[in-house]
Amino acid sequence: MIDKRLFSLPGMKRYMGILGVLVFIQALAVIVQARYLSVAIVNLWNLQPLSSIVLPTSIFIVAFLARHLLTVAQNRVLFPFVETTSGKMREDLMAKIFRLGPAEIDKRGTGNIVTMALEGIDQVQTYLMLVIIKMLDMSITPWLILIYILFIRWEQVIFLFIIFPVIILFMVILGLAAQSKADRQYEGYQHLSNHFVDTLRGLSTLKQLGLSKRYANNVYSVSESYRKETMSTLRIALTSTFALDFFTTLSIAVVAVFLGFDLMDGKVMLLPALTILVLAPEYFLPIRNFANDYHATLNGKNAMTAVLEVLQQPEMKQRDVLPAFKWDEAATLEVDQATYTYPNADRPALADISFKIRGMQKIGIIGASGSGKSTLINLIGGFLAPDQPNQVAINGTKLPHLDQTAWQKNFLYIPQNPYLFHASLADNISFYVDNASKQSIHDAAERAGLASWIKTLPAGLDTMIGEGARTVSGGQAQRIALARAFLDTDRKVLLFDEPTAHLDIETEAALKQDILPVFNDHLVFFATHRLHWISEMDYVLVMDHGQLVEQGTPAELARQNGDYVQLRSEMEAADL
Repeated sequence: MIDKRLFSLPGMKRYMGILGVLVFIQALAVIVQARYLSVAIVNLWNLQPLSSIVLPTSIFIVAFLARHLLTVAQNRVLFPFVETTSGKMREDLMAKIFRLGPAEIDKRGTGNIVTMALEGIDQVQTYLMLVIIKMLDMSITPWLILIYILFIRWEQVIFLFIIFPVIILFMVILGLAAQSKADRQYEGYQHLSNHFVDTLRGLSTLKQLGLSKRYANNVYSVSESYRKETMSTLRIALTSTFALDFFTTLSIAVVAVFLGFDLMDGKVMLLPALTILVLAPEYFLPIRNFANDYHATLNGKNAMTAVLEVLQQPEMKQRDVLPAFKWDEAATLEVDQATYTYPNADRPALADISFKIRGMQKIGIIGASGSGKSTLINLIGGFLAPDQPNQVAINGTKLPHLDQTAWQKNFLYIPQNPYLFHASLADNISFYVDNASKQSIHDAAERAGLASWIKTLPAGLDTMIGEGARTVSGGQAQRIALARAFLDTDRKVLLFDEPTAHLDIETEAALKQDILPVFNDHLVFFATHRLHWISEMDYVLVMDHGQLVEQGTPAELARQNGDYVQLRSEMEAADL
Protein backbone atom coordinates (compact mmCIF):
# COMPACT_ATOMS: atom_id res chain seq x y z
CA MET A 1 0.00 0.00 0.00
CA ILE A 2 2.90 2.35 0.71
CA ASP A 3 4.85 3.63 -2.28
CA LYS A 4 8.37 4.47 -1.09
CA ARG A 5 8.38 7.47 -3.43
CA LEU A 6 5.69 8.93 -1.14
CA PHE A 7 8.40 9.97 1.31
CA SER A 8 10.34 11.86 -1.36
CA LEU A 9 7.50 14.30 -2.05
CA PRO A 10 8.52 17.89 -1.23
CA GLY A 11 7.62 18.80 2.36
CA MET A 12 6.53 15.26 3.27
CA LYS A 13 9.07 14.75 6.08
CA ARG A 14 8.17 18.04 7.77
CA TYR A 15 4.46 17.31 7.70
CA MET A 16 5.00 13.75 8.89
CA GLY A 17 6.94 15.17 11.84
CA ILE A 18 4.07 17.52 12.74
CA LEU A 19 1.48 14.77 12.29
CA GLY A 20 3.63 12.36 14.30
CA VAL A 21 3.54 14.73 17.29
CA LEU A 22 -0.25 15.11 16.97
CA VAL A 23 -0.75 11.33 16.72
CA PHE A 24 1.52 10.81 19.76
CA ILE A 25 -0.57 13.26 21.82
CA GLN A 26 -3.74 11.59 20.54
CA ALA A 27 -2.45 8.18 21.65
CA LEU A 28 -1.83 9.60 25.13
CA ALA A 29 -5.40 10.96 25.10
CA VAL A 30 -6.68 7.46 24.25
CA ILE A 31 -4.81 5.99 27.22
CA VAL A 32 -6.02 8.72 29.59
CA GLN A 33 -9.56 8.27 28.29
CA ALA A 34 -9.49 4.51 28.93
CA ARG A 35 -7.88 4.85 32.36
CA TYR A 36 -10.32 7.38 33.80
CA LEU A 37 -13.37 5.73 32.23
CA SER A 38 -12.29 2.56 34.08
CA VAL A 39 -11.78 4.51 37.30
CA ALA A 40 -15.29 5.98 37.10
CA ILE A 41 -16.88 2.57 36.41
CA VAL A 42 -14.97 0.88 39.24
CA ASN A 43 -15.99 3.61 41.68
CA LEU A 44 -19.63 3.08 40.76
CA TRP A 45 -19.18 -0.70 41.05
CA ASN A 46 -17.78 -0.22 44.54
CA LEU A 47 -20.87 1.85 45.46
CA GLN A 48 -18.85 4.96 46.16
CA PRO A 49 -20.73 8.31 46.19
CA LEU A 50 -21.42 10.07 42.89
CA SER A 51 -18.98 12.81 43.83
CA SER A 52 -16.16 10.25 43.49
CA ILE A 53 -16.75 9.98 39.72
CA VAL A 54 -16.92 13.71 38.96
CA LEU A 55 -13.15 14.16 38.55
CA PRO A 56 -12.44 10.95 36.55
CA THR A 57 -15.53 11.57 34.38
CA SER A 58 -14.37 15.14 33.69
CA ILE A 59 -10.88 13.93 32.77
CA PHE A 60 -12.46 11.27 30.54
CA ILE A 61 -14.58 13.90 28.73
CA VAL A 62 -11.58 16.18 28.22
CA ALA A 63 -9.47 13.29 26.88
CA PHE A 64 -12.36 12.15 24.65
CA LEU A 65 -12.80 15.65 23.17
CA ALA A 66 -9.04 16.09 22.81
CA ARG A 67 -8.80 12.81 20.92
CA HIS A 68 -11.37 13.80 18.33
CA LEU A 69 -10.23 17.41 18.10
CA LEU A 70 -6.75 16.11 17.35
CA THR A 71 -8.23 14.07 14.49
CA VAL A 72 -9.71 17.29 13.09
CA ALA A 73 -6.37 19.05 13.63
CA GLN A 74 -4.51 16.31 11.76
CA ASN A 75 -6.80 16.67 8.75
CA ARG A 76 -6.57 20.46 8.89
CA VAL A 77 -2.76 20.28 8.96
CA LEU A 78 -2.52 17.70 6.21
CA PHE A 79 -5.13 19.01 3.75
CA PRO A 80 -3.23 22.12 2.55
CA PHE A 81 -0.14 19.98 1.95
CA VAL A 82 -2.13 17.33 0.06
CA GLU A 83 -3.98 19.96 -1.99
CA THR A 84 -0.73 21.74 -2.89
CA THR A 85 1.07 18.48 -3.65
CA SER A 86 -1.70 17.06 -5.83
CA GLY A 87 -2.13 20.40 -7.64
CA LYS A 88 1.61 20.61 -8.25
CA MET A 89 1.59 17.00 -9.41
CA ARG A 90 -1.15 17.79 -11.94
CA GLU A 91 0.78 20.81 -13.23
CA ASP A 92 4.01 18.80 -13.44
CA LEU A 93 2.19 16.00 -15.25
CA MET A 94 0.71 18.34 -17.85
CA ALA A 95 4.06 20.11 -18.32
CA LYS A 96 5.85 16.77 -18.62
CA ILE A 97 3.39 15.48 -21.22
CA PHE A 98 3.76 18.75 -23.10
CA ARG A 99 7.55 18.34 -23.14
CA LEU A 100 7.43 14.64 -24.03
CA GLY A 101 5.07 15.44 -26.87
CA PRO A 102 2.51 13.42 -28.82
CA ALA A 103 4.69 10.30 -28.89
CA GLU A 104 4.06 9.80 -25.17
CA ILE A 105 0.31 10.32 -25.64
CA ASP A 106 0.25 7.83 -28.50
CA LYS A 107 2.11 5.30 -26.35
CA ARG A 108 -0.20 5.60 -23.33
CA GLY A 109 -3.45 6.54 -25.03
CA THR A 110 -5.35 9.81 -24.92
CA GLY A 111 -8.07 8.47 -22.64
CA ASN A 112 -5.48 7.16 -20.19
CA ILE A 113 -3.66 10.52 -20.06
CA VAL A 114 -6.91 12.46 -19.56
CA THR A 115 -8.04 10.03 -16.85
CA MET A 116 -4.66 10.26 -15.16
CA ALA A 117 -4.61 14.07 -15.16
CA LEU A 118 -8.19 14.47 -13.92
CA GLU A 119 -9.62 11.56 -11.91
CA GLY A 120 -6.18 10.04 -11.29
CA ILE A 121 -4.91 13.11 -9.43
CA ASP A 122 -8.15 13.25 -7.42
CA GLN A 123 -7.56 9.63 -6.41
CA VAL A 124 -3.98 10.52 -5.45
CA GLN A 125 -5.35 13.28 -3.21
CA THR A 126 -7.65 10.81 -1.45
CA TYR A 127 -4.77 8.35 -1.11
CA LEU A 128 -2.50 10.94 0.52
CA MET A 129 -5.22 12.15 2.91
CA LEU A 130 -5.97 8.64 4.12
CA VAL A 131 -2.70 6.76 4.08
CA ILE A 132 -0.36 9.21 5.83
CA ILE A 133 -2.39 9.68 9.02
CA LYS A 134 -3.41 6.00 9.20
CA MET A 135 0.19 4.89 8.72
CA LEU A 136 1.42 7.11 11.55
CA ASP A 137 -1.48 6.03 13.76
CA MET A 138 -0.61 2.36 13.24
CA SER A 139 3.08 3.07 13.86
CA ILE A 140 2.62 4.96 17.16
CA THR A 141 -0.67 4.27 18.97
CA PRO A 142 -0.53 0.45 19.43
CA TRP A 143 3.00 0.57 20.83
CA LEU A 144 2.21 3.31 23.35
CA ILE A 145 -0.80 1.30 24.52
CA LEU A 146 1.34 -1.81 24.73
CA ILE A 147 3.96 0.00 26.84
CA TYR A 148 1.25 1.29 29.19
CA ILE A 149 -0.30 -2.19 29.60
CA LEU A 150 3.18 -3.57 30.30
CA PHE A 151 3.27 -1.53 33.53
CA ILE A 152 -0.12 -2.98 34.52
CA ARG A 153 0.08 -6.70 33.61
CA TRP A 154 2.77 -8.27 31.42
CA GLU A 155 0.85 -11.53 30.61
CA GLN A 156 -1.63 -9.69 28.36
CA VAL A 157 1.22 -7.76 26.72
CA ILE A 158 2.83 -11.01 25.52
CA PHE A 159 -0.42 -12.18 23.92
CA LEU A 160 -1.15 -8.81 22.29
CA PHE A 161 2.43 -8.52 21.05
CA ILE A 162 2.36 -12.02 19.47
CA ILE A 163 -1.07 -11.69 17.84
CA PHE A 164 -0.33 -8.28 16.23
CA PRO A 165 2.22 -9.51 13.60
CA VAL A 166 -0.01 -12.53 12.90
CA ILE A 167 -2.87 -10.18 11.98
CA ILE A 168 -0.48 -8.04 9.92
CA LEU A 169 0.75 -11.15 8.06
CA PHE A 170 -2.82 -12.15 7.34
CA MET A 171 -3.59 -8.62 6.15
CA VAL A 172 -0.54 -8.66 3.86
CA ILE A 173 -1.61 -11.94 2.25
CA LEU A 174 -5.12 -10.66 1.56
CA GLY A 175 -3.70 -7.29 0.61
CA LEU A 176 -1.52 -8.81 -2.09
CA ALA A 177 -4.57 -10.55 -3.53
CA ALA A 178 -6.51 -7.28 -3.43
CA GLN A 179 -3.56 -5.42 -4.98
CA SER A 180 -3.44 -7.88 -7.88
CA LYS A 181 -7.18 -7.47 -8.44
CA ALA A 182 -6.93 -3.68 -8.16
CA ASP A 183 -4.06 -3.59 -10.67
CA ARG A 184 -6.17 -5.46 -13.21
CA GLN A 185 -9.13 -3.20 -12.42
CA TYR A 186 -7.03 -0.06 -13.00
CA GLU A 187 -5.66 -1.47 -16.26
CA GLY A 188 -9.24 -2.19 -17.30
CA TYR A 189 -10.20 1.37 -16.39
CA GLN A 190 -7.36 2.75 -18.53
CA HIS A 191 -8.35 0.47 -21.40
CA LEU A 192 -11.97 1.57 -21.09
CA SER A 193 -10.92 5.25 -21.06
CA ASN A 194 -8.80 4.89 -24.19
CA HIS A 195 -11.46 2.83 -25.95
CA PHE A 196 -14.24 5.27 -25.09
CA VAL A 197 -12.28 8.36 -26.18
CA ASP A 198 -11.18 6.76 -29.47
CA THR A 199 -14.72 5.59 -30.23
CA LEU A 200 -16.18 8.99 -29.34
CA ARG A 201 -13.73 10.77 -31.64
CA GLY A 202 -14.54 8.51 -34.55
CA LEU A 203 -18.28 8.35 -33.93
CA SER A 204 -19.22 10.46 -36.95
CA THR A 205 -17.02 8.34 -39.21
CA LEU A 206 -18.39 5.11 -37.74
CA LYS A 207 -21.96 6.32 -38.35
CA GLN A 208 -21.14 7.13 -41.97
CA LEU A 209 -19.64 3.67 -42.43
CA GLY A 210 -22.56 2.00 -40.69
CA LEU A 211 -20.31 0.59 -37.93
CA SER A 212 -21.63 2.55 -34.95
CA LYS A 213 -23.74 -0.33 -33.58
CA ARG A 214 -20.83 -2.75 -33.82
CA TYR A 215 -18.62 -0.38 -31.84
CA ALA A 216 -21.44 0.24 -29.35
CA ASN A 217 -21.35 -3.49 -28.61
CA ASN A 218 -17.58 -3.24 -28.35
CA VAL A 219 -17.82 -0.45 -25.76
CA TYR A 220 -20.40 -2.52 -23.87
CA SER A 221 -18.04 -5.51 -23.87
CA VAL A 222 -15.15 -3.44 -22.49
CA SER A 223 -17.44 -1.84 -19.88
CA GLU A 224 -18.75 -5.24 -18.81
CA SER A 225 -15.19 -6.52 -18.41
CA TYR A 226 -14.38 -3.53 -16.20
CA ARG A 227 -17.52 -4.15 -14.13
CA LYS A 228 -16.51 -7.75 -13.50
CA GLU A 229 -13.01 -6.71 -12.43
CA THR A 230 -14.53 -4.13 -10.06
CA MET A 231 -16.89 -6.66 -8.48
CA SER A 232 -14.06 -9.17 -8.12
CA THR A 233 -11.96 -6.53 -6.33
CA LEU A 234 -14.88 -5.66 -4.02
CA ARG A 235 -15.35 -9.35 -3.10
CA ILE A 236 -11.71 -9.57 -2.01
CA ALA A 237 -12.00 -6.29 -0.10
CA LEU A 238 -15.17 -7.34 1.76
CA THR A 239 -13.76 -10.78 2.56
CA SER A 240 -10.52 -9.38 3.96
CA THR A 241 -12.37 -6.73 6.00
CA PHE A 242 -14.66 -9.38 7.49
CA ALA A 243 -11.73 -11.68 8.27
CA LEU A 244 -9.73 -8.89 9.91
CA ASP A 245 -12.69 -7.82 12.07
CA PHE A 246 -13.24 -11.44 13.05
CA PHE A 247 -9.63 -11.99 14.13
CA THR A 248 -9.37 -8.73 16.07
CA THR A 249 -12.71 -9.35 17.82
CA LEU A 250 -11.61 -12.90 18.66
CA SER A 251 -8.32 -11.57 20.06
CA ILE A 252 -10.17 -9.08 22.27
CA ALA A 253 -12.47 -11.90 23.45
CA VAL A 254 -9.45 -14.04 24.38
CA VAL A 255 -8.02 -11.15 26.43
CA ALA A 256 -11.42 -10.70 28.15
CA VAL A 257 -11.75 -14.41 28.97
CA PHE A 258 -8.31 -14.72 30.56
CA LEU A 259 -8.79 -11.47 32.47
CA GLY A 260 -12.12 -12.81 33.72
CA PHE A 261 -10.56 -16.04 34.98
CA ASP A 262 -7.74 -14.12 36.70
CA LEU A 263 -10.28 -11.72 38.21
CA MET A 264 -12.29 -14.61 39.71
CA ASP A 265 -9.13 -16.24 41.02
CA GLY A 266 -8.07 -12.98 42.67
CA LYS A 267 -4.92 -12.68 40.58
CA VAL A 268 -5.85 -9.23 39.28
CA MET A 269 -7.89 -6.33 40.61
CA LEU A 270 -10.93 -4.93 38.78
CA LEU A 271 -9.41 -1.54 37.87
CA PRO A 272 -6.33 -2.84 35.96
CA ALA A 273 -8.38 -5.62 34.37
CA LEU A 274 -11.04 -3.17 33.16
CA THR A 275 -8.37 -0.72 31.93
CA ILE A 276 -6.72 -3.44 29.84
CA LEU A 277 -10.10 -4.56 28.48
CA VAL A 278 -11.00 -0.99 27.45
CA LEU A 279 -7.58 -0.50 25.81
CA ALA A 280 -7.62 -3.82 23.89
CA PRO A 281 -10.01 -2.58 21.13
CA GLU A 282 -8.01 0.67 20.92
CA TYR A 283 -4.86 -1.42 20.42
CA PHE A 284 -6.34 -3.08 17.30
CA LEU A 285 -8.24 0.00 16.03
CA PRO A 286 -5.34 1.58 14.03
CA ILE A 287 -4.66 -1.61 12.09
CA ARG A 288 -8.38 -2.04 11.40
CA ASN A 289 -8.64 1.54 10.13
CA PHE A 290 -5.51 1.04 8.04
CA ALA A 291 -6.88 -2.16 6.52
CA ASN A 292 -10.27 -0.60 5.75
CA ASP A 293 -8.64 2.34 3.99
CA TYR A 294 -6.26 0.02 2.17
CA HIS A 295 -9.00 -1.02 -0.22
CA ALA A 296 -10.32 2.54 -0.45
CA THR A 297 -6.92 3.81 -1.59
CA LEU A 298 -5.70 1.09 -3.94
CA ASN A 299 -6.80 3.06 -7.00
CA GLY A 300 -5.10 6.13 -5.54
CA LYS A 301 -1.85 4.22 -5.13
CA ASN A 302 -2.10 2.89 -8.69
CA ALA A 303 -2.87 6.38 -9.99
CA MET A 304 0.10 7.83 -8.11
CA THR A 305 2.36 5.08 -9.49
CA ALA A 306 1.17 5.85 -13.03
CA VAL A 307 1.67 9.62 -12.56
CA LEU A 308 5.15 9.22 -11.07
CA GLU A 309 6.07 6.83 -13.88
CA VAL A 310 5.31 9.57 -16.40
CA LEU A 311 7.06 12.25 -14.33
CA GLN A 312 10.19 10.09 -14.14
CA GLN A 313 10.35 9.53 -17.89
CA PRO A 314 13.76 10.71 -19.13
CA GLU A 315 13.76 13.96 -21.06
CA MET A 316 16.15 15.05 -23.75
CA LYS A 317 19.22 16.90 -22.57
CA GLN A 318 21.27 19.56 -24.39
CA ARG A 319 18.19 21.64 -25.19
CA ASP A 320 20.09 24.93 -25.52
CA VAL A 321 22.70 23.98 -28.12
CA LEU A 322 20.89 26.04 -30.78
CA PRO A 323 21.22 29.81 -30.29
CA ALA A 324 18.11 31.98 -30.39
CA PHE A 325 16.92 32.83 -33.92
CA LYS A 326 13.88 33.68 -36.01
CA TRP A 327 12.97 31.50 -38.98
CA ASP A 328 13.18 33.51 -42.19
CA GLU A 329 13.92 33.09 -45.88
CA ALA A 330 17.61 32.39 -45.23
CA ALA A 331 17.07 29.82 -42.46
CA THR A 332 17.79 26.15 -43.18
CA LEU A 333 16.75 22.82 -41.71
CA GLU A 334 18.79 19.77 -42.63
CA VAL A 335 18.18 16.11 -41.77
CA ASP A 336 21.17 13.91 -42.64
CA GLN A 337 20.62 10.13 -42.68
CA ALA A 338 18.52 10.32 -39.54
CA THR A 339 17.28 7.06 -38.04
CA TYR A 340 14.81 6.57 -35.24
CA THR A 341 13.85 3.31 -33.49
CA TYR A 342 11.02 3.10 -30.98
CA PRO A 343 11.88 1.40 -27.65
CA ASN A 344 11.64 -2.42 -27.86
CA ALA A 345 11.03 -2.24 -31.63
CA ASP A 346 12.78 -4.78 -33.84
CA ARG A 347 13.34 -2.36 -36.72
CA PRO A 348 13.68 1.42 -37.16
CA ALA A 349 10.53 3.48 -37.64
CA LEU A 350 12.64 5.91 -39.71
CA ALA A 351 15.72 4.80 -41.61
CA ASP A 352 18.36 7.04 -43.26
CA ILE A 353 16.10 10.05 -43.77
CA SER A 354 17.86 12.93 -45.55
CA PHE A 355 16.53 16.25 -46.87
CA LYS A 356 17.32 19.95 -46.67
CA ILE A 357 14.77 22.76 -46.48
CA ARG A 358 15.39 26.50 -46.83
CA GLY A 359 13.14 29.46 -46.12
CA MET A 360 9.38 29.54 -46.52
CA GLN A 361 8.03 26.48 -48.31
CA LYS A 362 5.08 24.15 -48.16
CA ILE A 363 6.39 20.62 -47.62
CA GLY A 364 3.99 17.72 -48.07
CA ILE A 365 4.75 14.45 -46.31
CA ILE A 366 2.75 11.66 -47.91
CA GLY A 367 2.60 7.90 -47.62
CA ALA A 368 0.33 5.04 -46.69
CA SER A 369 -0.76 4.47 -43.08
CA GLY A 370 2.21 3.30 -41.04
CA SER A 371 4.76 4.69 -43.49
CA GLY A 372 6.34 6.98 -40.84
CA LYS A 373 4.69 10.34 -41.57
CA SER A 374 3.74 11.08 -37.96
CA THR A 375 7.08 9.82 -36.67
CA LEU A 376 8.89 12.19 -39.04
CA ILE A 377 6.69 15.11 -37.90
CA ASN A 378 7.50 14.22 -34.28
CA LEU A 379 11.19 14.07 -35.11
CA ILE A 380 11.06 17.51 -36.74
CA GLY A 381 9.12 18.86 -33.76
CA GLY A 382 11.76 17.57 -31.35
CA PHE A 383 9.34 15.16 -29.65
CA LEU A 384 11.60 12.29 -30.72
CA ALA A 385 15.40 12.24 -30.87
CA PRO A 386 17.39 10.53 -33.66
CA ASP A 387 19.22 7.36 -32.66
CA GLN A 388 22.54 9.15 -33.22
CA PRO A 389 23.49 12.80 -32.50
CA ASN A 390 24.36 15.35 -35.20
CA GLN A 391 21.88 13.91 -37.70
CA VAL A 392 19.88 17.14 -37.73
CA ALA A 393 21.01 20.74 -38.17
CA ILE A 394 19.46 24.21 -38.19
CA ASN A 395 21.29 27.08 -39.91
CA GLY A 396 24.35 24.84 -40.18
CA THR A 397 24.51 24.06 -36.44
CA LYS A 398 24.54 20.29 -35.94
CA LEU A 399 22.27 19.26 -33.09
CA PRO A 400 21.74 16.12 -31.00
CA HIS A 401 17.99 16.52 -31.57
CA LEU A 402 15.43 19.19 -32.40
CA ASP A 403 14.05 19.53 -28.87
CA GLN A 404 15.84 22.86 -28.72
CA THR A 405 14.37 25.78 -26.81
CA ALA A 406 15.08 28.15 -29.70
CA TRP A 407 13.45 25.82 -32.25
CA GLN A 408 10.41 25.20 -30.03
CA LYS A 409 9.73 28.96 -30.01
CA ASN A 410 9.57 29.00 -33.81
CA PHE A 411 6.88 26.45 -34.60
CA LEU A 412 3.26 25.56 -33.96
CA TYR A 413 2.16 21.92 -33.87
CA ILE A 414 -1.35 21.08 -35.08
CA PRO A 415 -2.23 17.40 -34.57
CA GLN A 416 -5.21 15.36 -35.70
CA ASN A 417 -7.00 16.08 -32.43
CA PRO A 418 -5.93 19.42 -30.93
CA TYR A 419 -6.15 19.50 -27.16
CA LEU A 420 -8.72 21.91 -25.77
CA PHE A 421 -8.27 23.04 -22.18
CA HIS A 422 -11.12 23.51 -19.73
CA ALA A 423 -11.06 27.26 -20.24
CA SER A 424 -12.77 29.96 -22.25
CA LEU A 425 -12.65 29.89 -26.03
CA ALA A 426 -10.48 33.02 -25.94
CA ASP A 427 -7.98 31.38 -23.58
CA ASN A 428 -7.80 28.32 -25.80
CA ILE A 429 -7.09 30.42 -28.88
CA SER A 430 -4.43 32.50 -27.10
CA PHE A 431 -2.65 29.42 -25.73
CA TYR A 432 0.70 30.29 -27.38
CA VAL A 433 0.45 34.07 -26.93
CA ASP A 434 0.68 35.90 -23.62
CA ASN A 435 -1.41 39.03 -23.09
CA ALA A 436 -3.21 38.79 -26.43
CA SER A 437 -5.87 41.48 -26.87
CA LYS A 438 -9.54 40.57 -27.24
CA GLN A 439 -9.55 42.21 -30.69
CA SER A 440 -6.58 40.18 -31.95
CA ILE A 441 -8.19 36.97 -30.64
CA HIS A 442 -11.46 37.89 -32.38
CA ASP A 443 -9.63 38.63 -35.64
CA ALA A 444 -7.75 35.31 -35.47
CA ALA A 445 -11.01 33.45 -34.79
CA GLU A 446 -12.69 35.19 -37.73
CA ARG A 447 -9.83 34.30 -40.09
CA ALA A 448 -10.11 30.67 -38.91
CA GLY A 449 -13.79 30.61 -39.86
CA LEU A 450 -15.16 30.62 -36.30
CA ALA A 451 -17.10 33.88 -36.47
CA SER A 452 -20.52 32.42 -37.29
CA TRP A 453 -20.16 29.73 -34.61
CA ILE A 454 -19.05 32.24 -31.97
CA LYS A 455 -22.23 34.27 -32.60
CA THR A 456 -24.30 31.24 -31.52
CA LEU A 457 -22.42 30.86 -28.23
CA PRO A 458 -24.08 32.28 -25.10
CA ALA A 459 -20.95 34.15 -23.95
CA GLY A 460 -19.10 34.45 -27.24
CA LEU A 461 -15.34 34.18 -26.81
CA ASP A 462 -15.84 33.88 -23.04
CA THR A 463 -17.80 30.62 -23.39
CA MET A 464 -16.18 27.76 -21.47
CA ILE A 465 -15.16 24.78 -23.60
CA GLY A 466 -13.13 21.64 -23.05
CA GLU A 467 -13.47 18.93 -20.40
CA GLY A 468 -16.72 19.25 -18.48
CA ALA A 469 -17.91 22.29 -20.48
CA ARG A 470 -19.38 22.96 -23.93
CA THR A 471 -18.61 20.21 -26.42
CA VAL A 472 -16.77 21.05 -29.61
CA SER A 473 -16.87 19.15 -32.91
CA GLY A 474 -13.75 17.90 -34.66
CA GLY A 475 -13.95 20.61 -37.30
CA GLN A 476 -14.39 23.35 -34.69
CA ALA A 477 -11.42 22.01 -32.71
CA GLN A 478 -9.25 22.21 -35.81
CA ARG A 479 -10.40 25.76 -36.46
CA ILE A 480 -9.46 26.70 -32.88
CA ALA A 481 -6.00 25.25 -33.51
CA LEU A 482 -5.89 27.21 -36.75
CA ALA A 483 -6.85 30.39 -34.91
CA ARG A 484 -3.86 29.81 -32.63
CA ALA A 485 -1.67 29.86 -35.74
CA PHE A 486 -3.27 33.05 -37.05
CA LEU A 487 -2.87 34.74 -33.66
CA ASP A 488 0.82 33.94 -33.19
CA THR A 489 2.53 35.75 -36.04
CA ASP A 490 6.03 35.25 -34.57
CA ARG A 491 6.09 31.50 -35.16
CA LYS A 492 6.89 30.93 -38.81
CA VAL A 493 7.01 27.13 -38.86
CA LEU A 494 3.83 25.04 -38.89
CA LEU A 495 3.71 21.28 -38.31
CA PHE A 496 0.46 19.64 -39.41
CA ASP A 497 0.06 15.95 -38.54
CA GLU A 498 -2.86 14.82 -40.71
CA PRO A 499 -5.13 17.52 -39.22
CA THR A 500 -8.13 16.53 -41.36
CA ALA A 501 -7.75 12.75 -41.24
CA HIS A 502 -10.83 12.18 -39.04
CA LEU A 503 -13.06 14.78 -40.71
CA ASP A 504 -15.67 14.10 -43.37
CA ILE A 505 -15.09 15.43 -46.90
CA GLU A 506 -17.50 18.38 -46.59
CA THR A 507 -15.99 19.58 -43.30
CA GLU A 508 -12.48 19.14 -44.66
CA ALA A 509 -13.29 21.09 -47.82
CA ALA A 510 -14.69 23.99 -45.79
CA LEU A 511 -11.72 23.89 -43.40
CA LYS A 512 -9.23 23.82 -46.27
CA GLN A 513 -10.32 27.26 -47.43
CA ASP A 514 -9.37 28.65 -44.03
CA ILE A 515 -6.14 26.65 -43.68
CA LEU A 516 -4.58 27.69 -46.99
CA PRO A 517 -4.18 31.42 -46.09
CA VAL A 518 -2.12 30.54 -43.01
CA PHE A 519 0.43 28.80 -45.28
CA ASN A 520 1.54 32.17 -46.66
CA ASP A 521 4.89 33.37 -45.37
CA HIS A 522 5.45 30.18 -43.36
CA LEU A 523 7.49 27.00 -43.53
CA VAL A 524 4.85 24.28 -43.49
CA PHE A 525 5.26 20.55 -42.96
CA PHE A 526 1.94 18.91 -43.82
CA ALA A 527 1.61 15.15 -43.29
CA THR A 528 -1.43 13.78 -45.10
CA HIS A 529 -2.84 10.87 -47.04
CA ARG A 530 -5.46 13.02 -48.82
CA LEU A 531 -4.74 13.56 -52.51
CA HIS A 532 -6.14 17.08 -52.91
CA TRP A 533 -3.56 18.59 -50.50
CA ILE A 534 -0.60 17.53 -52.60
CA SER A 535 -1.27 20.07 -55.34
CA GLU A 536 -0.91 22.84 -52.72
CA MET A 537 2.65 21.76 -51.83
CA ASP A 538 5.92 23.21 -53.13
CA TYR A 539 7.92 20.12 -52.22
CA VAL A 540 6.91 16.55 -51.39
CA LEU A 541 8.54 13.88 -49.21
CA VAL A 542 7.28 10.38 -50.09
CA MET A 543 7.46 7.90 -47.20
CA ASP A 544 7.25 4.13 -47.40
CA HIS A 545 7.88 1.76 -44.45
CA GLY A 546 9.98 4.33 -42.61
CA GLN A 547 12.10 5.28 -45.60
CA LEU A 548 12.15 8.46 -47.66
CA VAL A 549 11.80 6.83 -51.09
CA GLU A 550 11.35 10.02 -53.17
CA GLN A 551 11.46 13.78 -52.75
CA GLY A 552 11.05 16.76 -55.03
CA THR A 553 8.43 19.10 -56.42
CA PRO A 554 5.14 17.53 -57.49
CA ALA A 555 6.05 18.13 -61.14
CA GLU A 556 9.49 16.50 -60.76
CA LEU A 557 8.06 13.48 -59.01
CA ALA A 558 5.32 13.09 -61.63
CA ARG A 559 7.98 12.94 -64.38
CA GLN A 560 9.91 10.26 -62.53
CA ASN A 561 6.87 7.94 -62.67
CA GLY A 562 7.94 6.17 -59.46
CA ASP A 563 6.54 5.72 -55.95
CA TYR A 564 4.90 9.15 -55.96
CA VAL A 565 2.86 8.37 -59.07
CA GLN A 566 1.91 4.96 -57.74
CA LEU A 567 0.86 6.45 -54.41
CA ARG A 568 -1.24 9.10 -56.14
CA SER A 569 -2.96 6.37 -58.14
CA GLU A 570 -3.75 4.49 -54.93
CA MET A 571 -5.09 7.71 -53.34
CA GLU A 572 -7.29 8.40 -56.35
CA ALA A 573 -8.68 4.87 -56.18
CA ALA A 574 -9.33 5.28 -52.43
CA ASP A 575 -11.08 8.62 -52.99
CA LEU A 576 -13.32 7.02 -55.59
